Amino acid sequence: MAKSDNAARAQAAANTRKLIDWAADAVSKPLPDAVRRRAAIILSDDIGAMVAGSLETQVARAREGLLRTSSAKAEATVLAKGAPRADRYAAASANGMAITWCELDEGFRNASCHGGAYTIPALLAEAEAQGRTVEEVLRALAVAYEVTTRFALAFPFPVFNVHPHAAFAAIGGAAAASLARRQDANTMLAAVTGGASMSFAGPFDTAVEGALIRNAWTSAGAWLGLRAADWAEAGIGGNDVTPYDVFVGAYKTNAKPDALVADLGDTWSVNNGYHKVFACCAYAHSAIEATLDLLGRMRKKRKEDITEILVETAPGGQALRNAEPETVLAAKFSMPHAIAATVHLGSAGARAFTEDKLRDEGIAKLRSRVRLQPYPDVKAAPNDRPARVTMRFGDGAEMSAVVESARGGADKPFDEPTLLSKLAENAGAVFPAVPETLKKVIAGDAALLAQPWREALARMVKS
Repeated sequence: MAKSDNAARAQAAANTRKLIDWAADAVSKPLPDAVRRRAAIILSDDIGAMVAGSLETQVARAREGLLRTSSAKAEATVLAKGAPRADRYAAASANGMAITWCELDEGFRNASCHGGAYTIPALLAEAEAQGRTVEEVLRALAVAYEVTTRFALAFPFPVFNVHPHAAFAAIGGAAAASLARRQDANTMLAAVTGGASMSFAGPFDTAVEGALIRNAWTSAGAWLGLRAADWAEAGIGGNDVTPYDVFVGAYKTNAKPDALVADLGDTWSVNNGYHKVFACCAYAHSAIEATLDLLGRMRKKRKEDITEILVETAPGGQALRNAEPETVLAAKFSMPHAIAATVHLGSAGARAFTEDKLRDEGIAKLRSRVRLQPYPDVKAAPNDRPARVTMRFGDGAEMSAVVESARGGADKPFDEPTLLSKLAENAGAVFPAVPETLKKVIAGDAALLAQPWREALARMVKS
């Protein structure tokens, strides 16, 4: 190992310890109001995504298997019809399977990382088992999100090879479980670094190719995170150099050790989360918005006359090249399908990515006319995921639209009524009390924040 590598490794180890020391202390303190509100919005959005995912056939089958093998100890709730209860490991795994299934969960804008999906399944199960209050859940969420995203910032992948769900979910689950248990800093260090050692090399192209195992990675991460917290209490864990050795040593990521601690406690990652109204990979969202803009300007032009749709996009969008998706997941990671379905349906909501849309002849014809090309001048964040969409017609006419940053991030946030409407759409039919209760949590209802999470949740899911 070169001298410079030794120095970076030592700095990463020291900063990892500082980050965990901060987290173990921060979870016992009130959050700044704006941070608490953002944590509540993330919790609400991801619960909606979880409930929506729970309705999918494969998710229901996986849930049935988990419930069959769960212990007799019913200590945590599965957010699915009937609100079955199970041991915390089975409940976290079941909710983890559902949370990213529909591609409607929240994500972190400054790195390829879904901080909520990696922390919330383990957190809710552990917090319910521990009897934590609603406010304590929000504190643990904000702090666990911080820990998880800082690892993603500190060890960025130079190319899209390992999917972030595989790389960071176990870290998020371990951080959340440890914070919910109020483990001391040394135990939390062992748990989180142990979780880092159990990340796995799930290929990014697994999502693009549509293999549904990709949606199980957040389920596995929740289970691994909880077990990492268990094992840390038994004296079995990683150490402060483990994350560096995993990511830089094994995965060959870049290393930015300062990102682990820069402005820690002053800058909160939850403030840089993004939310989706399009049910697909976020790297397609700028192109979808540009397409919707063009549809609004077409006037006498007909979609049947489109001969080519050129999509110039950033590297993340370039990775979404599958023009013949065979599964719903593949469609959600297909730029050609996302754009074709948007043109055909006028929408990129959940109905654009259902099984029947994979076989729709009109969408299939349009998919074959979508061509991807690199965007020529990608700027710094938040304009680092731009798209220019150009439609060309049989009469030689063409029209273009550019979107440098899609809605949903901190620079162009959705307002709370929009996100609450999304929550009602995703969760209201299964659990009618969820939207109004979580609206109160977001607003900071003092009485509700002081209640045990298990009591608030029981009322939300009551038939």
